Parts: sequence; structure tokens; C-alpha cells
Amino acid sequence: GVCISQSVKIPREPKQGEFDKVIRRLRENPNARVVILFANEDDIRRLLHAAKKANQTGHFIWVGSDSWGSKISPVLDQEEMAEGAVTILPKRQSVRGFDRYFISRTLENNRRNIWFAEFWENNFNCKLSRHALKKGSGLKKCTNQERIGKDSSYEQEGKVQFVIDAVYAMAHALHNMHRELCPGTVTLCPKMDPLNGTLLLKHIRRLNFAGIAGNPVLFNENGDAPGRYEIYQYQIRNRTAEYKIIGHWTDQLHLNVRTMQWPGGVRRVPSSICSQACKAGERKKTVKGIPCCWHCERCDGYQYQADTFSCKMCRFDLRPNANHTGCDPIPIVKLEWSSPWAVIPVLIAVAGISATLFVVVTFVRYNDTPIVKASGRELSYVLLTGIFLCYANTFLMISTPDVGVCSMRRIFLGLGMSISYAALLTKTNRIYRIFEQGGVSVSAPRLISPASQLVITFALAAVQLLGVCIWFGVDPSQAVIDYEDQRTSNPLMARGVLKCDISDLSLICLLGYSMLLMVTCTVYAIKTRGVPETFNEAKPIGFTMYTTCIIWLAFIPIFFGTSQSTEKMYIQTTTLTISVSLSASVSLGLLYMPKVYVVLLHPEQNVPKRTRSLKAVVTAATMSNKFNPKASLRPNGEAKTELCESLDSQTFSTKQTYISYSNHAI
Repeated sequence: GVCISQSVKIPREPKQGEFDKVIRRLRENPNARVVILFANEDDIRRLLHAAKKANQTGHFIWVGSDSWGSKISPVLDQEEMAEGAVTILPKRQSVRGFDRYFISRTLENNRRNIWFAEFWENNFNCKLSRHALKKGSGLKKCTNQERIGKDSSYEQEGKVQFVIDAVYAMAHALHNMHRELCPGTVTLCPKMDPLNGTLLLKHIRRLNFAGIAGNPVLFNENGDAPGRYEIYQYQIRNRTAEYKIIGHWTDQLHLNVRTMQWPGGVRRVPSSICSQACKAGERKKTVKGIPCCWHCERCDGYQYQADTFSCKMCRFDLRPNANHTGCDPIPIVKLEWSSPWAVIPVLIAVAGISATLFVVVTFVRYNDTPIVKASGRELSYVLLTGIFLCYANTFLMISTPDVGVCSMRRIFLGLGMSISYAALLTKTNRIYRIFEQGGVSVSAPRLISPASQLVITFALAAVQLLGVCIWFGVDPSQAVIDYEDQRTSNPLMARGVLKCDISDLSLICLLGYSMLLMVTCTVYAIKTRGVPETFNEAKPIGFTMYTTCIIWLAFIPIFFGTSQSTEKMYIQTTTLTISVSLSASVSLGLLYMPKVYVVLLHPEQNVPKRTRSLKAVVTAATMSNKFNPKASLRPNGEAKTELCESLDSQTFSTKQTYISYSNHAI
């Protein structure tokens, strides 16, 4: 079909410059080159002149109606501008006998035609009345001796055939109408006086007779006669311009494309389109009121081309393909073992586990030596178990998430730290209670035996397990694919992250209890900083807790500060695993490596020292602080006294005046 990019009206009485405006309007869309003209020959001539003045020669392809036809006047002196124009004329034939009849017409034998006298004056360039003559006009008086075709040029008008057929159509319709309304009469009957125009039109549309040229005269349901046209093209060959027949229309188009020639002598058919076809992944945004004109808009972001005129968003787990014509699954990523983000935590964890196992083996081998006894063997093994779990968590955090792995993460991530800090808290609390009690009484505090210490430690760790069990009941563990973490503005970089359904807030809550134990343990470490240095582990525990607090204070801003990063999964996992491993390493290094060093390299120092009672121990520590006021100025407020580090194992006796604490290392 033909689509109209724009329709421009030519005023009935165009002003100066009006045709220049028309050309400017036509140039608004340079891709639409074909101009269909329904105008008289004078307007056509002026339009071609305006196009020539605008230097548009060869740009426009003109298609003219039968008012242009094969006339010379519209293209005179602007042949190059009109080159390639396609025009039509009704297919016609000369009517035999009409020429002989018409050239025999004179003023004497054609008085019934009231316009014939005016035609006579124009045809012979004369005036019938002497009074109409003016001096200097160059006109002469008509003599009535002039003859058509002899004293003037004559060519049969092309539309004579159609005029004759029109007259016959009217006559046939009146005849048929008369036979229907006035049967048996030759004059008008009352039914035809006055004439019913609607009924006459029906009779005209029913006609079907042979015309003067032998072609059938009939009309369709719209009242139109069948079109029969000759198709011309204005061509320039060897600097000679002419109208050449290139086809015809009789019920259908018959066109000889090979004989057509376009501006500049080009044989290839030129294109004329309002808008170029959109590329793949672009939708058409039509111009209002012009269905064949559109702008191409790219389906950007996560949109794809749903159809010619619309873009739609891909599903949340899909992204558009390279040309945005469809959607592809978003690739799924997870923390790989080969990734640098995983290699460093794994190396730290492997080294930590190796060191932990080395300490455990050393303690088991030298289980009955004084230093191992003085460390509190039962709590030491519990603490080493917690340290081992802290290192082992690294492997759970890097493993491919599934229901089992996610469940184990919930259980062991907080459990390892809870066991470690519960053991340390029990130790520092025991030391604190012993010296607090020793200052006011010689009786032993309650719950300081190894069995009691283990019960307290496991009770504190059980709170963590209870919280995890409640969490499992409220929200069962599962692995999910998060498509928002790495949903970048560039869809090609989008990734789905396979992870456990543990939010940042849930993770902090999971570690919150361990941090509470850590803070409480730090408080007791501060309170016991004045305990004699050679008597207990208060000072190493204090350093351990201070360092651990610094590690976790650095962890929190790093963890939450990267929540908007596309590398969030990698940074947070690495930060968490390294922080947990470093916390375990601090405990292992400050609490156990010095003891292993003495046990293995300086066995001469691993010997029992003299036994002293609780009364003597506490009194010595108290009096040292009283008689040595500078002790409070020493780092951490320790009292430098020579006290026993290990006491021989004895059982409590109610009959003893002084109670010995050889089996209960502080």
C-alpha cells in the first residue's frame, strides 16, 4: 500500500512564495521522495519551478494525475526537474466521424450551441462584433468564412469519447426509467414529473452497454466506472525529453519496468520511505497521525523487543541477549575455590588448623606436666576445640551452598566462637572470683572445680545452640539464588549469586551472642589485670581480648560498607572468614604458643614449684599492692610477686585451716 507521510494543500489562489513553503514542507522528511500531485497544470509548473529554485533537481520523484498527463506546458524550460515523473491519462480512442462533423461546424449551422461563438473567436483570433475591436489589439473582424482545421490547427480532444459515453449513459438510464414508470407511453407520465433523482441514479448504476469506442460502460457499487489508463514517464534521452508509455491499467497494473528511467539516467528503482526499518532490538515509535513514519527506540537496560512496537522487561532471572530480541538466563556464580578471594582465607585456615592440631598433640603428649596442668587442661581442650571450629568455618563459607552446607553454617559459624569465648570467660571469671573471695575470706569460692568450669562453659555455649534451633524452627535453612546483588546497569555483567538465605542482619545476630561473650570476657580481663603475673593467664587473656575487639571493630565497617558493591559476596565472605580466623589465631598465639615453646624447647622450666595456700597467695598479692604503691603505675596494674604457678593436687578438707589450690590452676 501507499502511506502518506504528509499532505500539503495548495491554496486556490496561492500567494507569492507559497510554493517555496510547500517544497520546504516536503523536504522535512528527506527519505520520502515520491510526491503525488493532484493539481492543475499551472500549479504543477510553479511547483516544479520552486523545487528547481531550491536545488532539488533529481531528489523528488513526481507522480502526476491525468491533469498533468502528457502535457508540455508544466515541464517547459524545467525538463531536468521533471525527469522521471510518472503520469497517467485515461485510455482513449479517436471517435470516427467526429472530426468530419466538427470541422464542418460554422456559425450558421451551429447556432444551438451558445458557447460556439466564443470558441470561434478564440480559435481564429478574431472578433464577431466591430465594436469589440480596439486599436492596437491586433485582432480582426471575423468574416464567417473561416474553417476549422483549415484556417486553424485542430486535434480531436481526448475526452470526446467519454463525453459521448456520458450522454449515452444518461439517455439509457432515462429510457429504462421511462419504461419502468411509464409503460406503453411515449410521453412523460406523472411518475416522472418531476424527475426522481435518486431513482435515476439507481438506473445509471445498473447500466451495462457498449460505448462509442466499443468498451463496456458500467459502474461499480461506488458509482465508479472501470479505470483504463495509459501510464507515461517523462524521460530524457540524448538531451531529448519526451513522454514515453511504460504501461497501462485495465483492471490491473501492467508495467514495463525495464523501460523506466529515473533522474540522471538511473535504471534502479529509487526508494521512498518515511522511516528506515528499525534494527534488531529497536521498537517503532510511530509519529502521531502518520502510521508509516516512526522513530526507532532502542530497548535498553533489561528490556527486550517484544514486538514491532513495544519493549518489555525480562523476567527477574533473565537478561536480554546481545541484540535485545529475547531473554537469556542470567549466569549463576558462587565463590570458587580457585578464586583469590577464597585462596587467602583457605591458606590461613589450613595454617591455623595445623597449628591447632600441633598444640593439641603437644598438650596430649605432655598432659601431666606442670605447665599443661597449670593451664587448666579441661578448659584448654574445650578452647582448642572452639579455635579449631573457627578455622573450619572457612571451608563451610566457601563450599557450594545447599541445604546441608547452609544448615552447618548456621550451627558452626557462631558455635566455634561461642565455645572459645565461653571458655575464656569462665577462666577470667574464675580468677576474678578467687581473688575477690580471697580478699575477704579464706574459704574457697563456689563452682571453681574443673567439672564446674566445664558445666558453665557448655551452658554458655548451649545458649548459642538454642538460638540456632529456634531460628531453624522459624525459618528453615535453604540455598537461594540472589539476582539483585549483582544486577548491574549493564545487563551483560549481571550475575545471579548462589548463597545461603542469611541476610546481613541475620549474620550479625548470629554472631551477636559470641560478641557479647567476647565483651564480657574483656571486662573481666580488665578487672583481673592486677592479679600477680606469675600466678595466672589474666594478662595473656587480656591481650587476647583487646586484640580480638580491635579485629571485630574493623570487621563491622568493612562488612557493611561493601553492601552496595557488586563484589559484595566475595568481600564479605573473605572479610568474615579472615576475621574469625584471626580471632582464633590471636587466642592460639597468645595463650598456647608460649606454653608449647616452654614445653618443647625449655623443659627445664616445666617443673613444679613450691606449694602455697590460698591465704598466702591472696595475702601476698594484697600486701604487695599495699607496700608497693608504684605497682599501680606499672602496665596493666600487675603486682610483681613471686607466687607459685602450679600447685600440687589436693582435695578440699573441712578440717584444714589453709586450703591448698594445687589442682585448680587459675
